[in-house]
Amino acid sequence: MAGMNGLHIQGYVSCGFESVRQAFSENFVRRGELGGACCVFQRGEKVVDLWGGIRNKQTGEPWEENTMVVVHSATKGLAAMTLAIAHSRGWLDYEERVSAYWPEFAQQGKERITVRQLLAHQAGLFAIDEPVDRSVVADFDRMAVVLARQKPAWEPGTRQAYHALTLGFYQGELLRRVDPHHRSLGQFFQDEIASPLRLDVYIRLPEEIPNSRLATIAPPGRLAMLIGFPLRLTLEAMNRRSNIYRALEINPGTRVYFDAHRIYARNLEVPSGNAVGTARAIAHAYSVFATGRHELGLRQETVDLLTAPAIPPARGFYDECMKSSGVRFSLGFMKPSAVWPFGGPSSFGSPGAGGSLGFADPASGIGYAYVTSQMGTHLTGDPRDVALRDALYSAIPAPSGTVRKRRVA
Repeated sequence: MAGMNGLHIQGYVSCGFESVRQAFSENFVRRGELGGACCVFQRGEKVVDLWGGIRNKQTGEPWEENTMVVVHSATKGLAAMTLAIAHSRGWLDYEERVSAYWPEFAQQGKERITVRQLLAHQAGLFAIDEPVDRSVVADFDRMAVVLARQKPAWEPGTRQAYHALTLGFYQGELLRRVDPHHRSLGQFFQDEIASPLRLDVYIRLPEEIPNSRLATIAPPGRLAMLIGFPLRLTLEAMNRRSNIYRALEINPGTRVYFDAHRIYARNLEVPSGNAVGTARAIAHAYSVFATGRHELGLRQETVDLLTAPAIPPARGFYDECMKSSGVRFSLGFMKPSAVWPFGGPSSFGSPGAGGSLGFADPASGIGYAYVTSQMGTHLTGDPRDVALRDALYSAIPAPSGTVRKRRVA
């Protein structure tokens, strides 16, 4: 199908979802899209599967049906799925102390931190003080020692601070401790989620994936960054002593999962940031969680916990890294809020820097994903994604007793 500016949009939408295709096409004309994909499952049926544009800005190569791209922090939702499966299998209790599974974690005043607090970014462990490079990230045993030695920035459970990269490393070691086979998080995800569902998404990108399958990330322009990012956050990000700089830029920093020759690092796990996949795969995974289907052996008790409201730390949902209030986390996922609405109250998912988003909406039976090769600058809903979600929810009836509010893109 041809887009409004002659751009070739590929894929299909089921009858009744034509507005999503229209919004996807308009993203290229009105909202600065370069290349991307959007996929939606409703009650287990794929109803939207669209892709188009450019996967590599420098070469002009097109985005194809099976093009994969890094989704940054949207990885967090996929990582959280692995611990949800561990919970369903009785290996993990969200209310238990982390140190009950990982005794060395109790160092430096961390002995009372619960799994729930850790997964809600309430442990005060948003940064790593010791030097961490790619070699440490690749060595799970070395990384575990570093993580265990880290001292919380404040009393755990009192404040929220976005654990931009560290969360995944802590999740990975926790999963290694509770899994009877002691697999890494990336391997567990591949064995227990991606392979059974035949998903094209990896938290440990293998060597055999060719560069031709991968989209490169085009950074936003300077003007877009100045206009898009809040001034306070921009200034914080430039301060090497700030919480957000320490969380994102060093030890190891997000650059650790990029590669000058291979686009993305191979055989490396950064479970908070380096998932590489298709929108189709991410939406499919969330669809299984949204519908409570049995492919992954999820217990209803686990799904009920994921759909429950987030529990705030003692000082509320103000985030000490993002320097803003209102974003909520629970059990490794982000939850809808007034400042970051998506789906419905029972929804859970994770956005990624630049605009990607994946989430489950159990009330509507929706599994959704949007991915892109053009980094955006909006922190609480990229206009391209918002337009797609507005179109999607205008096409489906609201669950009984709910009222939907539209956001202007």
